[in-house]
Amino acid sequence: MNAGKVIWIVEDDGDIRDLVVYALQAKGFAAEGFEDGAAFFAALGKAGVPPHLALLDVMLPGEDGLSLLKRLRAAGRTKRLPVIMLTAKGSEFDKVTGLDLGADDYLPKPFGVLELIARVNALLRRNGDGERTAKILSYKNILLDDERRMVRVDGEKIVLTFKEYELLRHILINAEIVLSRESILEKVWGYDVEVESRTLDMHIKMLRRKLGAAGGHIKTVRNVGYTLGE
Repeated sequence: MNAGKVIWIVEDDGDIRDLVVYALQAKGFAAEGFEDGAAFFAALGKAGVPPHLALLDVMLPGEDGLSLLKRLRAAGRTKRLPVIMLTAKGSEFDKVTGLDLGADDYLPKPFGVLELIARVNALLRRNGDGERTAKILSYKNILLDDERRMVRVDGEKIVLTFKEYELLRHILINAEIVLSRESILEKVWGYDVEVESRTLDMHIKMLRRKLGAAGGHIKTVRNVGYTLGE
């Protein structure tokens, strides 16, 4: 199942990097490690296609992992590259920041190899589920151009963060369907973390605010979740 899946890890601790690479290779992945962002992006520039998934340590010499993540999300060929952040930092601020910048999952150190492999497999399954079916999504006066990664309301461009965009996209795909909190968190954020429930509420609030009057289309379904409808 893992044959041909390429995973790159950026980790400055050689022992951790070698352990993760070995564990991934033992499970059939084509894994490669890099000690810093410079080496990672140099390899990315030479590669014909990006890896299937990247593991980024937050605390790196030089350019940190969050900065690397922002660069990946800003580039067309890697804007949807699945990314798991690895870090010893565990505050709510760090988790919210990493997830909002576009991380798909967040694994604090120390972590178990089996848990890491499980999260890698789960993220690869989610990424390959074929949900991306339309380039243009719309509801009423909200239009999302997925190819240009642009959102407009009544023709006016709306600037969203990475996760706000992904949240709106998921809601648009499932317009008129009541989405449970759990299903939204799993699809948009991935694995559960302690702050995710509050993170979802915060993002819905910010998304409604940025959409203006159109934000009223996003309805709260008490004790269940949210829906896009009348």
